[in-house]
Amino acid sequence: MKKFHVLAALIFCMLLSSVVAFAAPGDKLIKLGMRGEDVQMVQKSLLEKGFYVGEIDGVFGNATLKAIRDFQISNGLVADGVVGKETLMYLGRPGSAEGNPSRFGRSLTMSASGYSAYDDGNSNHTYGGNLVRKGIVAVDPGVIPLGTRLFIPGYGYAIADDIGGAIRGDKIDLAFDSHGEAMQFGRQRVTVYIID
Repeated sequence: MKKFHVLAALIFCMLLSSVVAFAAPGDKLIKLGMRGEDVQMVQKSLLEKGFYVGEIDGVFGNATLKAIRDFQISNGLVADGVVGKETLMYLGRPGSAEGNPSRFGRSLTMSASGYSAYDDGNSNHTYGGNLVRKGIVAVDPGVIPLGTRLFIPGYGYAIADDIGGAIRGDKIDLAFDSHGEAMQFGRQRVTVYIID
């Protein structure tokens, strides 16, 4: 009889683990202290939406927690810092603001150029200490304060986290993941929407 109970318990545990393994995204909570691919996916979504500037390292630390809370507040969600079904649903949506720039506070027309960590003379870290990558922009802090979240049509969401010697007044530098992408962008006039 004892062997039967052990076998039944083993089968129950196997069934339970298979249910957990096939849980749909959002069925489990992603929260402070967790690590792994789920956290990386959340960090990437937050970066693309202009709420996160840290490394996509899969570690749910204080920077990820702050980004999630800011995102939740911005979207009218309960700001508990935990990613459940509702927060995941909003993270997965294309930015509703992309089709409706008028929801942003103000806009600026600026001269934009592309840059990357691989350009001659550039560091691979921003003034704010983060890696130079798409979603980071260099600004004149007198025009756009560092830490400001932005939306730039054709580029996407970004965070002002860098400065540059030639970035003064109505100039902005958009970071790209490669030198080729930065060169392809070149110099353009862009509309920069201030989210914060």
